[in-house]
Amino acid sequence: MNTQSHSKSTARSLPISLLRARETVMAPIRDMLQGIQLTEQKWRILRVLDELGEVEQSTIAHEACLLLPSVTRILRTMEADGQITRRQDSDDKRRTMVKITEAGRTILRENLATSLAISSNIEAQMGKEKLDQLLDLLEELQAIKV
Repeated sequence: MNTQSHSKSTARSLPISLLRARETVMAPIRDMLQGIQLTEQKWRILRVLDELGEVEQSTIAHEACLLLPSVTRILRTMEADGQITRRQDSDDKRRTMVKITEAGRTILRENLATSLAISSNIEAQMGKEKLDQLLDLLEELQAIKV
């Protein structure tokens, strides 16, 4: 039985469209990260820590869209590389607090121009108004309870 008549084509499928859009956006970012031997996950963690300051691991997982066990593993290597520091929370010994180091900030600073150029290129092709609308719609979509 052909289910095509009962479902939308993949071109109009929300999950597939989101994946394709993500790949379009991530391709130049991956090129940038490959040049500095940094994974997408580590880049996101550095950006989150730079933006939020010292936070708990679960906050990093949520904000960087990563699973907590992955964050824990990734943070170990980032700490060994001197990009972040970790400490036990003084109030709750079960919590681990994480902070970006100057070495981590240097990675962000040294790649800021490339990152901004990628964002500017997307905005130039889409237009600021459409890009803002897309971001607003994606925030609205995230708030939906499925």
